[in-house]
Amino acid sequence: MNRESERLTQSNPFIPEPARIVRTYHLTEDVKFFQVRIVDMDKALSFKYSPGQFAMISVLGAGEAPFSISSTPSRPGLLEFCIRKAGTVTNALFRMKENDLIGFRGPYGDGFPVEKMRDKDILIVVGGLGAAPLRSVLLYCLDNRDQFGRVSLLHGAKRPAEMIFREEFFSLKERDDLECYLAVDKDDTGTWTENIGVVTTLFPLLKEADPSNTYALVCGPPVMYKFVIKEFVKLNIPKDQILMTLERRMKCGVGKCGHCAIDYIYTCLDGPVFTYWDVIHMRELI
Repeated sequence: MNRESERLTQSNPFIPEPARIVRTYHLTEDVKFFQVRIVDMDKALSFKYSPGQFAMISVLGAGEAPFSISSTPSRPGLLEFCIRKAGTVTNALFRMKENDLIGFRGPYGDGFPVEKMRDKDILIVVGGLGAAPLRSVLLYCLDNRDQFGRVSLLHGAKRPAEMIFREEFFSLKERDDLECYLAVDKDDTGTWTENIGVVTTLFPLLKEADPSNTYALVCGPPVMYKFVIKEFVKLNIPKDQILMTLERRMKCGVGKCGHCAIDYIYTCLDGPVFTYWDVIHMRELI
């Protein structure tokens, strides 16, 4: 990059940084994992973000789209994304190979309040593609294990073949410092050895915890939030300690275009992480 291009990139938030695909492979039939590195090595190593934030990824000739960062800031240098094929940009990404270049800008949004979450018990409930943003905060907690209390993970999917990061989460079950339960709605393989049922059927398996000392996190299909939040409320977890990451169509990432606006709230600036208290007072968020 020449000096003029570098100056523009530093001063204009809409100009993406060149980034290279280091690794990519299928997680499921329609979901791929992408590991990327910002080309400028100094910028790659100094890049700062919080779990729950997102980035804008662009493909020349196809456009740009927002994606949750699935990696953890506790492992600098590489950024990871979990992307479902759903449109022009994602179709273009699925055709790309290792060493190909993409555009990257970010991070954007308000992530999980990890400073407030320190010394607290953490309950993470994942459904489907909700694994993308919640993997970041889960890995962050595990990489900084001494800074958090009990960490529990409930992960649900429709079928075994649709469970994102399946092998990774199965390996986490072997840890003695993590409470991990997996479930599928139905097993069409006859080989599933874990729980069968919707993700809320896993709640009775959790060890008893102090609700006032617990942060509960959820991300998944819209239909899932209502039922998972009911379980959180049953556990008497405070409304401002129930956190959800909500997807809403974002375009610019900096609160200028209005695509993600809900009244005075901009998802790209004020979210995508919101508390249950926020949702109660702004019902259009879900």
